[in-house]
Amino acid sequence: MIADQDRSGWFGASDTDKIIGKWTSKTWKKWWMQKLGFNHDHFQNKYTLAGTHFEHRILESLGIQMELDKQVLLEDLRLRVNLDGNTTACIYECKTYKADKPFKMPQKYINQVQVQMFATGIRRAEIIVYALEEKDYKNFFRAIDSTRIRRFLIEYDEGWIQTVFLPKLQRLAECLKAGKIPEEVLNENG
Repeated sequence: MIADQDRSGWFGASDTDKIIGKWTSKTWKKWWMQKLGFNHDHFQNKYTLAGTHFEHRILESLGIQMELDKQVLLEDLRLRVNLDGNTTACIYECKTYKADKPFKMPQKYINQVQVQMFATGIRRAEIIVYALEEKDYKNFFRAIDSTRIRRFLIEYDEGWIQTVFLPKLQRLAECLKAGKIPEEVLNENG
């Protein structure tokens, strides 16, 4: 649970879908303005707040001695990766969802942990998923129910990192350092 909400000047692992996505969308352009420091929007609601407040207790309930909230910086790539939890052998990314709906693993979560593994050199990750009940959104101090935890092992994909992620990250890092919009975006818009 990282307290600083300033997302300018750096890319995070949770930005991966924007890094590899369509650079000409309105959403992408708004995101890029945030990276350049012109837009400082920060969105919160009861769902994001609940996830943040339950995160440490969910990870602690696993019974694994781990470091919480580690940050890794790769300055040349402008990559700032915040880990929910980690040991020297595994990254633990915690996600929550509404218990009244079935959980389907989004590709963006898998991509996020791929980037975390790349940045840290730790080549094993688990996505820890916890089903939040309606009562949890009203009381962030409810006990963790281990029957609502699911664990997903994610294997490192070096090929995806090298061919999909890194070329785009490197291009965006150059533009971010120069404080400009990528030419690919400008050319698309005439």
